[in-house]
Amino acid sequence: MKLNFDLGTVTTVEFGVGRNDGDTEAFTCVTVDDGVQAVLQEMATCTWDAMQKLSSNPPIYEPSEKHAPCEYVHLPLSDDLAQAMRQLHDANNLPMNSQALSNPSKVFCYFIRMTDKKKRRLTALRRATQFKGVLKSRLIRLVTDALKIVEDHVFKLDKDFDLLIDSAHVHILRPAGFEFAGKLQEVILAAVPKNIESIQSDLTFVDLTNVQDYASRHPRAARYLASILAQEATKSIDKKLLKKLCDRTGVEIREANGKITIEDGHVMGLLEVLDRRRYELELVKGSPECFKAASRRKLDR
Repeated sequence: MKLNFDLGTVTTVEFGVGRNDGDTEAFTCVTVDDGVQAVLQEMATCTWDAMQKLSSNPPIYEPSEKHAPCEYVHLPLSDDLAQAMRQLHDANNLPMNSQALSNPSKVFCYFIRMTDKKKRRLTALRRATQFKGVLKSRLIRLVTDALKIVEDHVFKLDKDFDLLIDSAHVHILRPAGFEFAGKLQEVILAAVPKNIESIQSDLTFVDLTNVQDYASRHPRAARYLASILAQEATKSIDKKLLKKLCDRTGVEIREANGKITIEDGHVMGLLEVLDRRRYELELVKGSPECFKAASRRKLDR
């Protein structure tokens, strides 16, 4: 996968932070000098290099997967899950705020937005962990011949970013950082009714009423729904085969008037079936075994 940006012809570098101001989150820009801009640009290059070392063909981000701390995955910028990052990337004339770092505890991320010679934009973002952590320590520096305590706020930049955003994709190096900055849990929970409606149009023979109720209160179930929808995993599912797999993998269902309903306590089981996470193996004749996959990736034959 290529980056739709030329890191070697950067013309402008804009720095900013994301702040929690009460019940709202806001992105503002902060003026930095040429030296800091150069360091930030180097961080973006290091991020892309780290991604390329991990994979040249990264898989798409799936909300139901348990991703590694560092794992190169991507998401189309047009995807609903990328809404918050898309808004930041596309925003014009972000407000300047010279006091944005006066209360570091409110800063949840920092970012840069760069422009290359072709006027293309690249946004890079990092969750503010190390950036704020230095403030909890006492720092000293050499002034003339004596060591003195540093009285001013000191911010420590990281060596790379959690993600890069170009015109087409969110390139993710740290999925947890993307989920935090993109407010994925809130987005996924809010999307439950819409996702249920879309899946229901494929599974007309299944009553998903209690699935919607459960997923609206349980983020993990909501993530499975989002993943199932993104894969288009419910298209052309055969009713008899679905009932058979549920029976073999311990998912309790019942059928009345041609409609399948899920017994209480088995909603997650059904979602695991639909997300291709429950399966049966029989390597010993007459002794079938059922398993649940913590991670699910389709193998190329």
